[in-house]
Amino acid sequence: MSTSQVTGDRVVSDWTVVARELGPRFAARAAAHDAADRFVADNYGDLRERRVLAAGVPSELGGGGASHAELCAMIRVFGQYCGSTALALSMHTHQVAIAAWRWRHEGAPVEALLRRVAAEQIVIVSSGGSDWLAGSGSASKVEGGYRVSGRKVFASGSPVGDVFMTTAVYDDPEAGRTVLHVAIPFAAAGVAVQDNWRTLGMRGTGSHDVVLDGVFVPDSAVGVRRPSGRWSHAWHVVATHALPLIVSVYVGVAEAARTLALSRVAGRRHDVAVQQAVGRMETELATARMALRHMIDAAASGHIAPETTNDVLIGRSVVGQAAVRTVEAAMEVAGGAAFFRDTGLERLFRDVQGARYHAVRADAQQRYSGRLALGVDLND
Repeated sequence: MSTSQVTGDRVVSDWTVVARELGPRFAARAAAHDAADRFVADNYGDLRERRVLAAGVPSELGGGGASHAELCAMIRVFGQYCGSTALALSMHTHQVAIAAWRWRHEGAPVEALLRRVAAEQIVIVSSGGSDWLAGSGSASKVEGGYRVSGRKVFASGSPVGDVFMTTAVYDDPEAGRTVLHVAIPFAAAGVAVQDNWRTLGMRGTGSHDVVLDGVFVPDSAVGVRRPSGRWSHAWHVVATHALPLIVSVYVGVAEAARTLALSRVAGRRHDVAVQQAVGRMETELATARMALRHMIDAAASGHIAPETTNDVLIGRSVVGQAAVRTVEAAMEVAGGAAFFRDTGLERLFRDVQGARYHAVRADAQQRYSGRLALGVDLND
């Protein structure tokens, strides 16, 4: 359980309470953000005021001390009110959660970063959408560090980002192609955020491309080195902690769709066709919830291994597919009203489609799971 933290003039021990307090104002702004393709910057002001950005920082370092499971619950609640805010926040929060785990369990040199998040409420932006196993971008060795270049996609929260957690591939003369995990200030020379996030859904996440043009990265800013294109301990840590937080967003979106759909048919509850349609929706949502719980439990085991990653990856596939089907079912329950924007289901339908595109997608997950079951080297 998390320890209590003073935020403003209140003591916080349950971050879902904060999410429910902020949620209605986020929901009230959601349609306008969506219609204008506008980043949810005003919501970030509220998140900072309530110290939500530091919820996952260990209490010993000045943060909220929330566990991984508690962070997932918080993100899921935010998803019920504004998918874009929840998704952008999940990208920051999973970086905090990974750093906190590495600080506690591996003695990683991330204390300064975590203390900055707690003290300054800085925003960490991840480029995970560009950088799965292979990594992306290039790094060339120079005196005291590297010059990094590349174009990174899906950088959620980039309009207000302070630190960019990204990768670059270095052709190490001894180790071969090596992925460097680096921290780059958005204020650094050569960093440029592109205003190009125009999408079907999740329009308020500010997930613009970020261009890196010969950015200098000192040796001290390289946090992890790992072989490109291969599963390694470092990447098992990332997958285990990041994916449950990200898909918690989509369970929240699905729950919001359920609530809206039920409100539309409250007067027809004795209609057998309505009962069956609602039952289908409930079944799909239950599937998503159970799979999310499975992922969170796997992460909570503390066992970083291919088998734990497999549990998380399977859960990610099931959650994503079931969340999409839940919202589709909610559209059916609501009927023609769902086709109107002002009902709200249309936006939720578009937002939940984002669940299709996060790594690891179903085909790659199935190959991973199949290899593991057959005893085939994951890196063959």
